Amino acid sequence: MPRPLTALLAALLLLPAAARAGEGPAKPAAHPAGHAAAGTWAVLVTSRGKIGVRLLPDEAPVGVKNFVDLATGKKEWHDPKTNSATHARLYDGTLFHRVIPGFMIQGGDPMSRGAPFLTGPRPPDGADNRFGFYSPGYRFADELKAGERPFDQPCQLAYANSGPDTNGSQFFVTEVPYASLNPRACPECKSGLRGYVRFGVGVCGCERVREIAAAGPSQTRLEKILIVHQKPSCD
Repeated sequence: MPRPLTALLAALLLLPAAARAGEGPAKPAAHPAGHAAAGTWAVLVTSRGKIGVRLLPDEAPVGVKNFVDLATGKKEWHDPKTNSATHARLYDGTLFHRVIPGFMIQGGDPMSRGAPFLTGPRPPDGADNRFGFYSPGYRFADELKAGERPFDQPCQLAYANSGPDTNGSQFFVTEVPYASLNPRACPECKSGLRGYVRFGVGVCGCERVREIAAAGPSQTRLEKILIVHQKPSCD
Protein backbone atom coordinates (compact mmCIF):
# COMPACT_ATOMS: atom_id res chain seq x y z
CA MET A 1 0.00 0.00 0.00
CA PRO A 2 1.26 3.57 -0.62
CA ARG A 3 2.84 5.32 2.30
CA PRO A 4 1.27 8.41 3.94
CA LEU A 5 2.24 11.66 2.23
CA THR A 6 2.92 13.78 5.32
CA ALA A 7 6.68 13.71 4.81
CA LEU A 8 6.79 12.83 1.12
CA LEU A 9 4.96 15.91 -0.13
CA ALA A 10 7.31 18.25 1.70
CA ALA A 11 10.46 16.45 0.55
CA LEU A 12 9.58 15.16 -2.88
CA LEU A 13 6.93 17.16 -4.72
CA LEU A 14 7.48 20.57 -3.18
CA LEU A 15 10.37 22.48 -4.66
CA PRO A 16 12.65 24.03 -2.02
CA ALA A 17 11.98 27.68 -1.27
CA ALA A 18 15.29 28.57 -2.89
CA ALA A 19 13.81 27.60 -6.24
CA ARG A 20 11.49 30.60 -6.02
CA ALA A 21 14.16 33.22 -5.42
CA GLY A 22 14.16 35.95 -8.00
CA GLU A 23 11.06 34.74 -9.81
CA GLY A 24 8.31 37.12 -10.83
CA PRO A 25 4.67 36.89 -9.83
CA ALA A 26 2.60 33.98 -11.06
CA LYS A 27 0.85 34.53 -14.36
CA PRO A 28 -2.93 34.12 -14.43
CA ALA A 29 -4.26 30.77 -15.64
CA ALA A 30 -5.90 32.17 -18.76
CA HIS A 31 -6.39 30.20 -21.95
CA PRO A 32 -3.18 30.99 -23.85
CA ALA A 33 -2.95 31.86 -27.51
CA GLY A 34 -1.59 28.98 -29.56
CA HIS A 35 -2.43 26.39 -26.90
CA ALA A 36 -1.98 22.73 -27.75
CA ALA A 37 -5.02 21.26 -29.48
CA ALA A 38 -6.97 18.34 -28.10
CA GLY A 39 -5.49 15.18 -29.57
CA THR A 40 -1.92 16.06 -28.59
CA TRP A 41 0.36 13.50 -26.95
CA ALA A 42 3.82 13.69 -25.42
CA VAL A 43 6.25 10.79 -25.64
CA LEU A 44 8.84 10.85 -22.87
CA VAL A 45 11.82 9.04 -24.39
CA THR A 46 13.86 7.82 -21.44
CA SER A 47 16.99 5.71 -21.19
CA ARG A 48 14.70 2.89 -20.00
CA GLY A 49 12.07 3.18 -22.72
CA LYS A 50 9.12 5.37 -23.65
CA ILE A 51 6.18 6.73 -21.66
CA GLY A 52 3.27 8.04 -23.73
CA VAL A 53 0.99 10.70 -22.26
CA ARG A 54 -2.20 12.27 -23.60
CA LEU A 55 -2.02 15.98 -22.83
CA LEU A 56 -5.07 17.77 -21.43
CA PRO A 57 -5.23 21.32 -22.86
CA ASP A 58 -8.93 21.65 -22.06
CA GLU A 59 -8.21 21.07 -18.36
CA ALA A 60 -4.83 22.78 -17.99
CA PRO A 61 -4.21 24.98 -21.07
CA VAL A 62 -1.44 27.03 -19.49
CA GLY A 63 0.29 23.98 -18.05
CA VAL A 64 0.15 22.05 -21.32
CA LYS A 65 1.40 24.98 -23.39
CA ASN A 66 4.28 25.57 -20.96
CA PHE A 67 5.32 21.91 -21.14
CA VAL A 68 5.07 21.71 -24.93
CA ASP A 69 6.91 24.99 -25.48
CA LEU A 70 9.76 24.04 -23.13
CA ALA A 71 9.98 20.60 -24.72
CA THR A 72 10.16 21.98 -28.26
CA GLY A 73 12.29 25.07 -27.71
CA LYS A 74 9.54 27.59 -28.42
CA LYS A 75 9.73 29.28 -25.03
CA GLU A 76 12.56 31.30 -23.56
CA TRP A 77 13.76 30.24 -20.12
CA HIS A 78 16.65 31.04 -17.79
CA ASP A 79 19.41 28.44 -17.72
CA PRO A 80 20.76 28.25 -14.13
CA LYS A 81 24.01 26.71 -15.40
CA THR A 82 24.93 29.61 -17.67
CA ASN A 83 22.87 32.33 -15.96
CA SER A 84 21.50 33.33 -19.34
CA ALA A 85 18.31 33.18 -21.39
CA THR A 86 17.92 30.35 -23.89
CA HIS A 87 15.47 28.63 -26.23
CA ALA A 88 17.13 25.23 -25.88
CA ARG A 89 14.83 22.23 -25.44
CA LEU A 90 14.78 22.27 -21.65
CA TYR A 91 13.92 18.64 -20.97
CA ASP A 92 16.48 17.02 -23.28
CA GLY A 93 19.09 15.18 -21.21
CA THR A 94 17.58 15.88 -17.80
CA LEU A 95 17.45 13.29 -15.01
CA PHE A 96 14.64 11.80 -12.95
CA HIS A 97 16.28 13.12 -9.81
CA ARG A 98 13.63 12.15 -7.22
CA VAL A 99 11.92 8.77 -7.20
CA ILE A 100 9.87 6.83 -4.67
CA PRO A 101 8.76 3.27 -5.49
CA GLY A 102 5.02 2.93 -5.02
CA PHE A 103 4.55 6.69 -5.42
CA MET A 104 6.09 8.70 -8.28
CA ILE A 105 9.09 9.79 -10.36
CA GLN A 106 10.08 13.47 -10.61
CA GLY A 107 12.16 15.28 -13.23
CA GLY A 108 12.43 18.51 -15.18
CA ASP A 109 15.11 20.31 -13.17
CA PRO A 110 17.09 22.30 -15.77
CA MET A 111 20.26 22.03 -13.69
CA SER A 112 20.27 18.27 -14.29
CA ARG A 113 20.64 18.63 -18.09
CA GLY A 114 23.62 16.53 -19.11
CA ALA A 115 24.56 15.70 -15.52
CA PRO A 116 26.08 12.27 -14.81
CA PHE A 117 24.08 9.55 -13.10
CA LEU A 118 24.27 9.55 -9.31
CA THR A 119 26.98 7.29 -7.91
CA GLY A 120 27.59 5.95 -4.44
CA PRO A 121 25.05 4.78 -1.85
CA ARG A 122 21.40 5.23 -2.73
CA PRO A 123 19.88 8.17 -0.79
CA PRO A 124 17.31 6.84 1.71
CA ASP A 125 14.80 9.58 0.84
CA GLY A 126 14.91 8.84 -2.90
CA ALA A 127 16.31 12.26 -3.80
CA ASP A 128 19.51 13.32 -5.51
CA ASN A 129 20.35 16.42 -3.46
CA ARG A 130 22.25 18.01 -6.36
CA PHE A 131 18.90 18.87 -7.91
CA GLY A 132 15.34 19.86 -7.09
CA PHE A 133 16.16 23.53 -6.40
CA TYR A 134 16.01 24.95 -9.91
CA SER A 135 13.33 26.40 -12.16
CA PRO A 136 13.13 27.92 -15.65
CA GLY A 137 13.26 31.38 -14.09
CA TYR A 138 9.53 31.97 -13.87
CA ARG A 139 6.41 30.49 -12.30
CA PHE A 140 2.76 30.36 -13.27
CA ALA A 141 -0.59 29.96 -11.60
CA ASP A 142 -2.41 26.75 -10.69
CA GLU A 143 -5.27 25.35 -12.76
CA LEU A 144 -7.35 23.47 -10.18
CA LYS A 145 -11.06 22.77 -9.81
CA ALA A 146 -12.87 21.85 -6.62
CA GLY A 147 -14.14 18.30 -6.59
CA GLU A 148 -11.74 16.98 -9.22
CA ARG A 149 -9.99 13.71 -8.35
CA PRO A 150 -7.39 13.21 -11.10
CA PHE A 151 -4.99 11.26 -8.91
CA ASP A 152 -7.47 8.48 -8.19
CA GLN A 153 -5.91 6.85 -11.26
CA PRO A 154 -2.25 5.84 -11.83
CA CYS A 155 0.19 7.24 -14.40
CA GLN A 156 -0.81 10.91 -14.09
CA LEU A 157 1.51 13.70 -15.30
CA ALA A 158 1.53 16.84 -13.10
CA TYR A 159 3.68 19.76 -12.03
CA ALA A 160 5.74 19.70 -8.86
CA ASN A 161 5.55 22.95 -6.94
CA SER A 162 6.67 24.88 -3.87
CA GLY A 163 3.19 25.97 -2.84
CA PRO A 164 0.21 27.55 -4.59
CA ASP A 165 0.87 29.14 -8.00
CA THR A 166 4.55 28.16 -8.22
CA ASN A 167 4.60 25.85 -11.24
CA GLY A 168 7.66 25.95 -13.50
CA SER A 169 9.34 23.07 -15.35
CA GLN A 170 9.60 20.29 -12.77
CA PHE A 171 7.00 17.56 -13.12
CA PHE A 172 6.16 14.12 -11.76
CA VAL A 173 4.44 10.98 -13.01
CA THR A 174 2.57 8.87 -10.48
CA GLU A 175 3.07 5.12 -10.31
CA VAL A 176 -0.16 4.26 -8.47
CA PRO A 177 -3.43 5.98 -7.48
CA TYR A 178 -2.67 8.58 -4.79
CA ALA A 179 -5.83 10.36 -3.69
CA SER A 180 -3.97 12.61 -1.26
CA LEU A 181 -2.63 14.57 -4.24
CA ASN A 182 -6.10 15.68 -5.34
CA PRO A 183 -7.03 19.39 -4.97
CA ARG A 184 -8.10 20.35 -1.47
CA ALA A 185 -9.55 23.41 0.21
CA CYS A 186 -7.12 26.14 1.20
CA PRO A 187 -8.83 29.21 2.73
CA GLU A 188 -5.62 31.24 2.72
CA CYS A 189 -4.89 30.50 -0.97
CA LYS A 190 -5.90 32.98 -3.66
CA SER A 191 -7.96 30.39 -5.54
CA GLY A 192 -9.30 28.70 -2.41
CA LEU A 193 -7.54 25.48 -3.43
CA ARG A 194 -4.11 23.96 -3.30
CA GLY A 195 -2.71 20.88 -4.95
CA TYR A 196 -0.89 19.73 -8.07
CA VAL A 197 -1.80 20.66 -11.64
CA ARG A 198 -2.43 17.43 -13.57
CA PHE A 199 -1.95 18.11 -17.29
CA GLY A 200 -1.57 14.65 -18.80
CA VAL A 201 -2.57 11.01 -18.42
CA GLY A 202 -0.49 7.99 -19.41
CA VAL A 203 -1.60 5.94 -22.41
CA CYS A 204 1.34 3.55 -22.85
CA GLY A 205 4.65 2.66 -21.25
CA CYS A 206 3.38 3.30 -17.73
CA GLU A 207 5.35 0.26 -16.54
CA ARG A 208 8.43 2.42 -17.08
CA VAL A 209 7.39 4.53 -14.08
CA ARG A 210 7.81 1.53 -11.78
CA GLU A 211 11.15 0.63 -13.40
CA ILE A 212 12.50 4.17 -13.11
CA ALA A 213 11.42 4.40 -9.48
CA ALA A 214 13.01 1.07 -8.65
CA ALA A 215 16.32 2.08 -10.26
CA GLY A 216 16.78 4.97 -7.85
CA PRO A 217 17.28 8.74 -8.15
CA SER A 218 19.25 10.08 -11.11
CA GLN A 219 19.67 6.64 -12.67
CA THR A 220 17.39 7.36 -15.65
CA ARG A 221 17.75 10.10 -18.24
CA LEU A 222 14.93 11.83 -20.09
CA GLU A 223 16.60 11.86 -23.47
CA LYS A 224 13.93 13.94 -25.21
CA ILE A 225 10.20 14.64 -25.41
CA LEU A 226 8.34 14.15 -28.67
CA ILE A 227 5.09 16.04 -29.22
CA VAL A 228 2.83 14.08 -31.58
CA HIS A 229 -0.74 14.28 -32.84
CA GLN A 230 -1.69 10.63 -32.89
CA LYS A 231 -1.80 8.14 -30.05
CA PRO A 232 1.67 6.59 -29.56
CA SER A 233 2.33 2.89 -29.04
CA CYS A 234 5.57 3.16 -26.97
CA ASP A 235 7.12 0.28 -28.98
